[in-house]
Amino acid sequence: MRYLHTMLRVKDLDRALTFWCDGLGFIESRRSENEAGKFTLVFLRAPHDPDRGPELELTYNWDQTEEYSFGRNFGHIAVAVDDIYATCRRLEAKGISILRPPRDGHMAFVRSPDQQSVELLQAGGRLPPEEPWMSRPNVGSW
Repeated sequence: MRYLHTMLRVKDLDRALTFWCDGLGFIESRRSENEAGKFTLVFLRAPHDPDRGPELELTYNWDQTEEYSFGRNFGHIAVAVDDIYATCRRLEAKGISILRPPRDGHMAFVRSPDQQSVELLQAGGRLPPEEPWMSRPNVGSW
């Protein structure tokens, strides 16, 4: 068996790509548009695995006007980042709220524009705790 991809439905493809690619650093590996079905599929790869590994599939249904609902069976997507503080600063600069700040230099949570929960984990071990992250409270839910 080989794990291939996880699919997420997105309401605004450009906004989703800004979050996943510009914010988190994913790389678009392929895209297909289906005129008859009125949808676009965009496959993303992690930057350190551009030619292998599982992908994240963003499905954009052209005629979707209502918000998507979430089942209780979805938890979160986890990604390892090279510098959790720099990643959180970059996301905040793009208007993304840090819901669970990286107070411990190891873990943070954010939500995508489509409200999928994303866990950010520091690669290679914890960074020393630093401000402003140490003093920040949790916000909302993740």
